[in-house]
Amino acid sequence: MGIERVNSRIADIQSRMIALQTQQAAKTAQAQPATAQPGAAGDDFAAKLQEAMSGTTGAAGRSYTLNSKGIPTELAAYGNGKIPANALEQVGNTRHKLWAPAAQDLNRMIADAKRDGVTIGITDSYRPYEEQVDLARRKGLYSQGGLAAKPGTSEHGWGMATDLDLDAKAQAWMRKNADRYGFVENVPREPWHWAYKPKTA
Repeated sequence: MGIERVNSRIADIQSRMIALQTQQAAKTAQAQPATAQPGAAGDDFAAKLQEAMSGTTGAAGRSYTLNSKGIPTELAAYGNGKIPANALEQVGNTRHKLWAPAAQDLNRMIADAKRDGVTIGITDSYRPYEEQVDLARRKGLYSQGGLAAKPGTSEHGWGMATDLDLDAKAQAWMRKNADRYGFVENVPREPWHWAYKPKTA
């Protein structure tokens, strides 16, 4: 019980730090002249913040730790599908949430795709345990030819996967570029499902 409270407090502090980072990046972007490299100062701030918070380097040079199963250490104690809202980060101005580094890299990827004339939409993100149970009931388990992971094992339950709304152009862009942002297409029958699997140092 004590460990859960400590982890919850750490997650709350990290969420607040990330919110401050986002505000700082926005202020920096507004203050930069039009010819400046977009987001450079904000990216530097984000990298330093994440470095201070943890120890493993991922896709965008940010630092954090994953356990031996590839699960973020700050989320592992909560359990799959049981992560409190304040331990996740909102994706852009949507209702969707992911683990903070995944949300940040997804935001960056969506912005970069937009600059390339590509629109990436989001249909699903973090999935609470109850939603996993409902999805398995409605769509069946992978092991039985369905479209749902066994409840409590879903990548969505860790805030480490997103389902995207992609037209043919966006799907092609994702297949060419997504790995640069830590996202992989890892469910053959689900071209909309993209998991966050950052490369670690």
